[in-house]
Amino acid sequence: MDKGLIPRRYAKALYEVGEQRNVNDSLYDTMQKLAAAFAANNSLAPTMANPFVPVADKVSLLETAAGFGKNGADATFADFTKLLADNRRLDIARDIALAFIDLYRTRHNIYKVAVASAAPLGDAEKKRLQDIIAAHIGKGTMEYDYTVDPSLIGGFTVTVNSERLDASVANRLKQIRLQLVD
Repeated sequence: MDKGLIPRRYAKALYEVGEQRNVNDSLYDTMQKLAAAFAANNSLAPTMANPFVPVADKVSLLETAAGFGKNGADATFADFTKLLADNRRLDIARDIALAFIDLYRTRHNIYKVAVASAAPLGDAEKKRLQDIIAAHIGKGTMEYDYTVDPSLIGGFTVTVNSERLDASVANRLKQIRLQLVD
């Protein structure tokens, strides 16, 4: 069975329960915190997969990582972690969180936009770039993530979901080098 299939099924079920309870917006925030915690702490995933760590400790770790007790989706999230514990699926909590985030973004027409620039962008530059991206995408909401990457030398790259625009000096130099080789 596809390893991604199980997390997607759990994410879809959680989304439907959240829809019934009207807490999907809070669940989205919770799942983003959970995914960020897994990304920031490399030992969290192996701990969740470790059979010698008690289930209660794993549940507590998940609740702490997700900011449990700080939003309206806590009862739903507690039910969710109990279901994962009962079904011995706590080790795929990260994958479920990522699948839930993708599902939520798809259903709410939210685009993840990653902008990498050689130097920090000013507010006017960010606004201009956001206007261009909004015109390109049309309807929808954008979540922006700005990073600085000096290896670009100059310019920027924009990634919207799986679509990428590379307007960097490093890319232009690479293109020139390939033309000279030909």
